[in-house]
Amino acid sequence: MALNPNKNLKLYYSIKEVAKKFGINESTLRYWETEFPHLRPKTNGQNVRQYTEKDIDQIRTIYNLVKVRGFKLSAARKMLNTNRQGADRSADVLQTLITVRDDLKQLKAQLGALG
Repeated sequence: MALNPNKNLKLYYSIKEVAKKFGINESTLRYWETEFPHLRPKTNGQNVRQYTEKDIDQIRTIYNLVKVRGFKLSAARKMLNTNRQGADRSADVLQTLITVRDDLKQLKAQLGALG
């Protein structure tokens, strides 16, 4: 049986890793936990936050609404409560577009190096 090389073997991420991934402060993540009740990372005995992939997906959706689209926290909370599926889909589309943009930039750099 071959291992799946695309599978992420890490189950939990620290608050520092997650904050760095989104380019925000750790305090922002802690604050979002108070504002969005569905965002509850696991904590260990010393109250160290451990974020799962599901938590990171929720943060990605919140980040998209608040930082990218400019929603106020109350509007983002309302959007998540009333149209969670639409908000998630919007975050997924944004992530796909960012990935495509990065791939195109890389391709352009490679083509520039050839000519």
